Amino acid sequence: MTHLTSGPGPRSGPDSGRAVEPARTRILLADDHALVRRGVRLILDGEPDLTVVAEAGDGAEAIELAREHRPDLAILDIAMPRMTGLQAARELSRLLPDTRILILTMYDNEQYFFEALKSGASGYVLKSVADRDLLEACRAAMRDEPFLYPGAVTALIRNYLDQVRRGESVPDKAVTAREEEILKLVAEGHSSKKIADLLVISAKTVERHRANLLQKLGLKDRVELTRYAIRAGLIEP
Repeated sequence: MTHLTSGPGPRSGPDSGRAVEPARTRILLADDHALVRRGVRLILDGEPDLTVVAEAGDGAEAIELAREHRPDLAILDIAMPRMTGLQAARELSRLLPDTRILILTMYDNEQYFFEALKSGASGYVLKSVADRDLLEACRAAMRDEPFLYPGAVTALIRNYLDQVRRGESVPDKAVTAREEEILKLVAEGHSSKKIADLLVISAKTVERHRANLLQKLGLKDRVELTRYAIRAGLIEP
């Protein structure tokens, strides 16, 4: 006897009975230390909903790879050669506004946290607790929710209340985004001509920015600029 059914019957074949896998979050990972990238990638690729599609060794390479791969999420270190994670975050926010951004850093620093938010990042994760917090931060970012490592919340509230009591506000940056770019490149040892070529501006403009930096920061020469760049996390010592 032939039985008629009112709808499609059960599927057969190798995929029958399997749940449809959710789309994986495609991640760009940028850090200038290959060992750090390897460890972070192990954490991320071990999850069914996350996958690293590209790795970059500096901020400029991260921008190039982001253009190519169009990741859902970019995880950026702060202190990298050529372009910092904060600089890359600003550029990514402009170029690929749909790409979420997380800052993964060794710096437990209130100033960097606020700068990360202003740069377009939705979360700030410390490397020292990445194995605990990173996965949660990735998923929060993809839900358009901010993420701040739990240990910093109390300190941030306390510092903010202290500033309010003293009549202070959250500190602004000492230098502009363009001055920061030039400061970083000067500290890395590039000549004015090389910097001009990299930024597509004139050498005279570079010199003017350098003079402004020295005056604004109260510094005397390239050596002091380099020390300032190290303290500001633009380059590593």
